[in-house]
Amino acid sequence: MPASAFQVEPAVSDAGTGRCCAASTAGRGGFAPVTLTSTVPSELVHRAAVAEVLLTGWRRVDDSRFVMTAQWPRGHCFFTPVAGGYHDPLIGCETLRQIGLLLGHAEFGVPFGHQFLVRDIGLAVRPRHLRVGYEPAALSIDVTCTQIERRGGNLARLRLEAVFRRDGDVVATGGGSFSCLAPQVYRRVRGARVLARDCRRLAPISAAAPRSVGRVSPMDVVLSPTGEHNRWLLRTDTRHPVLFEHAVDHVPGMVLIEAARQATASALGRPRYLPLSITGEFTRYTELATPCAIQARRLPGAAPAGQESVLVSAVQDGAQVFACTVTAGPHEP
Repeated sequence: MPASAFQVEPAVSDAGTGRCCAASTAGRGGFAPVTLTSTVPSELVHRAAVAEVLLTGWRRVDDSRFVMTAQWPRGHCFFTPVAGGYHDPLIGCETLRQIGLLLGHAEFGVPFGHQFLVRDIGLAVRPRHLRVGYEPAALSIDVTCTQIERRGGNLARLRLEAVFRRDGDVVATGGGSFSCLAPQVYRRVRGARVLARDCRRLAPISAAAPRSVGRVSPMDVVLSPTGEHNRWLLRTDTRHPVLFEHAVDHVPGMVLIEAARQATASALGRPRYLPLSITGEFTRYTELATPCAIQARRLPGAAPAGQESVLVSAVQDGAQVFACTVTAGPHEP
């Protein structure tokens, strides 16, 4: 599916900001050029709500390199500012997820209806350029695709590496890999668990105290207390408008990443910390209706001076389904 099926060439393009300028047709003394910004089609990033689309455009550099543009809002109902005024690094993880989906569909020909399986994802931020300003953060993202594997003419696997720039400064680096499954393969892999359209009826279990995990609203808490130190059950509230933005038949990866962030906050006793880096690996599908244990373990000496690292794992039916290392910076509000 070529990019030209989705992109419209603007009259004037500002690649540095990801914005398009339409030249005015007014005569002398008429209107000045107008700056126009829009998101990419929500279908390309598997979002039902246009408000949750972070990418604003992209262009191909060559067969494996692309320049994406994105915008991080000053305020978001879920990705709220952290540590006294920094953009939430998890919005960077969501941006990476959307980049993989868009490139898969628009540049590597993955048909709609095929499933994407995230294998791993990682992001490291540079706090100096991560502050929330007086305008949304306009980002230019250089993306390089590697380990491009095809099977039967279709994309089977891809890895991407990304450098996020804001006003020319590097604000974050990250990457990840994913696999693509045709519908018939997905049905064979998932069996009876393939979307039954009743996932929104699942009742969430009790939430941990929001402040203990760095949240304000109980609705945003994805951990449930067990009475054991640094051990919780994953709390999946399928009514959540962002984490469960559309119907699914398994726990979304962003829910597990959020669980790692919240478990780290509790394990460190620092509810308002700034995650400097997040590195997660997904080894199995995490089922919605099966209890999933979340465990956190501090890693002494694993991070530079002034930083602290925590290893968070998710175990379901006796098998590890997810592991993530979160490194907290010294920044406090």
